[in-house]
Amino acid sequence: MATHQSKIEKLIVELCPNGVEFKELGEIIDYEQPGSYIVGSIKYSNDFATPVLTAGQSFVLGYTDETDGIYRASKGNPVIIFDDFTTSFHWVDFHFKVKSSAMKMLRPKAGAEIAFRFVYYAMKCINYTPKDHARHWISQYSKIKIPLPPLAIQEEIVKIINSFTELEAELEAELEARKKQYEHYREEMLTAVEGVKLFELENIANYSKTRIAANELNVESYIGVDNLLQNRQGKTVSSYVPKTGKLTRYEVGDILIGNIRPYLKKIWIATNVGGTNGDVLVVRINETEKKNLSSKFLYHLLASDNFFNYNMQTVKGAKMPRGNKMAIMKYKIPVPPIAEQERIVTTLDKFDALVNDISIGLPAELSARRQQYEYYRGKLLTFNKLQVG
Repeated sequence: MATHQSKIEKLIVELCPNGVEFKELGEIIDYEQPGSYIVGSIKYSNDFATPVLTAGQSFVLGYTDETDGIYRASKGNPVIIFDDFTTSFHWVDFHFKVKSSAMKMLRPKAGAEIAFRFVYYAMKCINYTPKDHARHWISQYSKIKIPLPPLAIQEEIVKIINSFTELEAELEAELEARKKQYEHYREEMLTAVEGVKLFELENIANYSKTRIAANELNVESYIGVDNLLQNRQGKTVSSYVPKTGKLTRYEVGDILIGNIRPYLKKIWIATNVGGTNGDVLVVRINETEKKNLSSKFLYHLLASDNFFNYNMQTVKGAKMPRGNKMAIMKYKIPVPPIAEQERIVTTLDKFDALVNDISIGLPAELSARRQQYEYYRGKLLTFNKLQVG
């Protein structure tokens, strides 16, 4: 890295000894609205060809068989998809459709002397936090200035950062393969319980009917659908806590499921007491059944692809699908002897730690690599402003 940096520093001295020009993003980037590319159906399948994208954290929501209105991005014709409300964004170099109208597709303006990938990396260094639920590109974000050194320096920096991102991508691909292996193993373990009677969920559990006052909650104990993480990643602290009223109470061992857009697979088993709102379902094992059913075993059953696929088949609404609470309670689960449940839970918990715990294994290595990458990216993209006169 030191060799690369010294090469960049030499180029800067040669080509821009007085600093570099800074320009507003709107001066060099054009945008397109996504209306023509929005997916019509949410019936996704991995058997279909075209990915459906969001500019948020989840990125690929699923795959569609729709053939009209596809955005034709490619390696030679990439685009940045930008969430107009959250300002998160992704680099895309393959064909796709989009889920929401709340984004923009960003491309270089005709004649702009830029390496587009350099602009993308420079945007990664922007420290901007939206303070309200509004569209931000035109009003704020496009007015942010980024450094624009000569094209030769932009291209050299892109080469260096690309090498870092390729290493990161290799680790991400390996981790993703491990996660798929784990998901497959979980599905097998949970469906291989032979000779066990199936029970509808409502026979052994129900939704929480207890309440908790808002003033008893804090950022750790309040759960909204926004701070439940996608793809079974648990939860994070909440950016919002209601100040008044009564909310649904959850207790240790209850299972919280995000009920908006079930395909996001938001689920968490509670480790504390707290409260939530109507967008989150709180599934609680009946008192009479707690001796027969482990809450962690029930969590693994409800975190399975089988459950989420079932949930998506019974959703209500199209643009903002919600899980059907009555149908969820009809979902059938096996209840083997408690000793067998505990054996399965112990095995699955070990697998879960290997693919999700950032303190060990691949997740730890990937986290360290990202920190290193972000540090060097910041160093490479720090320039002095051009001094005029």
